[in-house]
Amino acid sequence: MQILLSHGAGGEMMNRLIENSILKNLTIKSLGKVGLSDLDDGASISIGEKEIVLSTDSYIVKPIFFPGGDIGKLAACGTINDISMMGAHPLALTLAIIVEEGFDTLELEKIIRSLDEVCTETGVSVITGDTKVMEKGKLDKIIINTTGIGIAENGYIIKDSNLSPGDRIILSGTIGDHGVSLMSFREGFGFETTLCSDVAPLWHMVRKALAAGRITAMRDPTRGGLAATLNDWARKSNTGIIVQEEKIPVRPEVAAASRMLGIDPYIVANEGKAVIGVCPEKAERVLAALRNTEEGKNAQIIGEVISNYSGKVILETIVGGRRLMEPPVGDPVPRVC
Repeated sequence: MQILLSHGAGGEMMNRLIENSILKNLTIKSLGKVGLSDLDDGASISIGEKEIVLSTDSYIVKPIFFPGGDIGKLAACGTINDISMMGAHPLALTLAIIVEEGFDTLELEKIIRSLDEVCTETGVSVITGDTKVMEKGKLDKIIINTTGIGIAENGYIIKDSNLSPGDRIILSGTIGDHGVSLMSFREGFGFETTLCSDVAPLWHMVRKALAAGRITAMRDPTRGGLAATLNDWARKSNTGIIVQEEKIPVRPEVAAASRMLGIDPYIVANEGKAVIGVCPEKAERVLAALRNTEEGKNAQIIGEVISNYSGKVILETIVGGRRLMEPPVGDPVPRVC
């Protein structure tokens, strides 16, 4: 089997590649409450009553400058958000850069400044890194890898598998903005005047949500989008999830561009949104806390966890029917993160 672009897109093909070609060739040992075998967005190391949380990601976005951000902002936000989604306070990043020979140093400096602005905003420090250069034509401009480090007090970790029947599902805002805006920008459809990436650090919003109530699961729906996140949760927690289409916020520009491009906004990457599972008695309180932030002002309760349809996600459509919200096989918009 040869590796395809779809194997890195966050869907079922990527899951099979990880399970069949990577995990089976590793000796896996958990050092904390979350390990590699959990396949969450990070892992932890237990140190006394605290959990040190780590997450790593590589960024290959094309183009490297896009409406709403660039690869530097994306690299900082993406990893900081992965740490935040596990309920940990992000503290530091590592920064590894691979650039193509001939890359413009002024563009590199702009990218680094964008990354630094996000880190400064969230109180995160870049503490170590690495720089490599490859021959011209051997790399598409630049690749960035960041590893995030955070701390969860009292060993409290949010895992994908913690959902229980009755939990409410909250979405912090409109979906599809990042992937659809990049795709329309690449194809020259002109939506860039009104549609831009949602890339943003979410720690300040997440901190308020954590203080408001008992969160049982949390994920930023990046590769594979909302559909991949909900299907992962249903499978890992052995529950079903039912969501209402009319409650899922989608910007009109995203809906229009999605129709033009022939893509489903439910499976497109987002870089500034969170999907949150909350115990039912705290759902309204968490929703209010989210709506009191700039990042979560459009938050909605979109569904709940159910005891039947184990491992499945059911979408109640606007016209009153029901269908499966299938997990994506690949991603219709490659290289957006």
